[in-house]
Amino acid sequence: MNKPRLVISSGAGISAESGISTFRDAGGLWENYPVMEVCSADGFRKNPRLVHEFYNARRKDLVDKQPNAAHKILAELEEDFDVYVITQNVDDLHERAGSSKILHLHGELMKLRSVSRPDYVESLDMEHLESCPETKGKNGDYMRPHIVFFQEPVPNMELAAEWVHDADIFVVIGTSLNVYPAAGLLHYVRPGIPIYYIDPNPADITILSPQVHVIKAKATEGMKILEDILRARSPI
Repeated sequence: MNKPRLVISSGAGISAESGISTFRDAGGLWENYPVMEVCSADGFRKNPRLVHEFYNARRKDLVDKQPNAAHKILAELEEDFDVYVITQNVDDLHERAGSSKILHLHGELMKLRSVSRPDYVESLDMEHLESCPETKGKNGDYMRPHIVFFQEPVPNMELAAEWVHDADIFVVIGTSLNVYPAAGLLHYVRPGIPIYYIDPNPADITILSPQVHVIKAKATEGMKILEDILRARSPI
């Protein structure tokens, strides 16, 4: 028997419980710089060194952060479900928790890619974190963070929409549903497919009722509740 396809859309709320700050928490500033100076395409063109230094600081902050119970439950659910994780987060906590199918909508913090050849991507190691990797990659190309900057399209949205359309169960966790185009993934869920929305301050999505079941809780607490619900309904 095929496992039910469980598709997850995760946002900053799931990583916040691991101690990772969000843009909202930062009040529009990162390390005392306006977000658009360090997280936009214009900002990178204007001052690539500053942008590299900013993302190196984020990487160093990530090193000692650990997956929390919500990340781990998602990985454990692969025993009974075919789990696909679509995340807005650029950290690697889903990977470290053990999830096997992950799509990063906004890029990956621990990677760099070529400025001139976007398909060329390098993974970073601790050595990179000790210096600013602004100059060149292993192949000689000038590199940039493997991040979708503000002012750039989200290249994985089409695949994400396909994953959502094929879902037997869709879960939204730790997101305000105000960030587009990611928030628009809800519109690709097929009629009749159950949707679970986990957030301590959930957005009003009554337009999708009774398809949506809201769990008003932080990610770790909400995933424990959802795990009980899903295992009770799973035929496996």
